[in-house]
Amino acid sequence: MMQAIDIESLPYRSNVGIMVINTDGHAFAAQRINNHSDAWQMPQGGIDPGEDPRIAALRELEEETGISPEMVTILAESVDWIPYELPADLIPKLWDGKYRGQLQKWFLMRFNGTDADINISTKVPEFSAWKWIAPKELPLAIVPFKRDVYERVLEVFNEHLSGK
Repeated sequence: MMQAIDIESLPYRSNVGIMVINTDGHAFAAQRINNHSDAWQMPQGGIDPGEDPRIAALRELEEETGISPEMVTILAESVDWIPYELPADLIPKLWDGKYRGQLQKWFLMRFNGTDADINISTKVPEFSAWKWIAPKELPLAIVPFKRDVYERVLEVFNEHLSGK
């Protein structure tokens, strides 16, 4: 296992997170194909060098869910970048051990399509299952090390989520 001093010297990986809500105000959540626990997450992915975060969010959403940019309306984006730390035992297993965690710019998008438009059997599948979930239930459905991020995302987007 990596020592704390080694971990603290590592940078964060730039990343986007995407909260997609349907007309009922429920959020898209999916189960990672490589995680066999009952842990769900919203779509997220890395930002390519020189790529605008908004473009990265739309690209990642389509790559992971089949939801094309034409099927969503961007409602909001986080002003701040929200960090999370990986558990020490995962650091060597992800991204060649180059990052301590991720620094995420979050986007809230309204899904204008139908469930039939969602296809997680993409060219490089990342998810084994998906569902719509009430936003307030997201923090308990996520892996524990991302729980604080999800609570923060709900706070950031609260004004757009209230009443649903």
